[in-house]
Amino acid sequence: MNNHDPILEHFSRYIKISEALEKELTERLSLHIFEKGELVQDADKICTKSYFILNGLVRTYYLKDGVEISEYFSCENEWINSPKSFIERTKDIYYIDCLEKTETFCLKVNDLGYLFDHFPEMERYARLSMGSVFGHLMERITSQRFTTAKEKYEHFLQVYKGVYHRVPLGMVASYLGITQSTLSRLRAEK
Repeated sequence: MNNHDPILEHFSRYIKISEALEKELTERLSLHIFEKGELVQDADKICTKSYFILNGLVRTYYLKDGVEISEYFSCENEWINSPKSFIERTKDIYYIDCLEKTETFCLKVNDLGYLFDHFPEMERYARLSMGSVFGHLMERITSQRFTTAKEKYEHFLQVYKGVYHRVPLGMVASYLGITQSTLSRLRAEK
């Protein structure tokens, strides 16, 4: 698949894409398909690529005492990477794995740097798109710190309304910071 329409539509929600930017962007994108269960990012490696999801579902998680703690889930029309590792070019705590076969466009960190240097509208895109990500993360922090298990679950259903049914229950419980039995009880109440 070389149809760049989905990613160009994504960028167009934030910025006007000139012909020159479209050309440079599409030349730097490469298609990458991950199988279900495949690791997209290993915490033991520096993240040098960002992936735009065309189809599929991934999870970002970390290990605490050998237990996987789900941090967030990403699906169609979202970017995935390990932000701290990607920006600072250092190792981070996050792993990213595929919960489904996932088709992506890949953009290398150096190519992204080139686009930022040569197309000021790309910085506008980054600022605007990161604003929505930041808002989501602030909501998550508030939900984790100040709500009941039931409210956490309701927030999860709202935030992930299009994909919650695609996420294994153990990963949902991990994301919510509750036991799987508590999650089963909450689901039964619905």
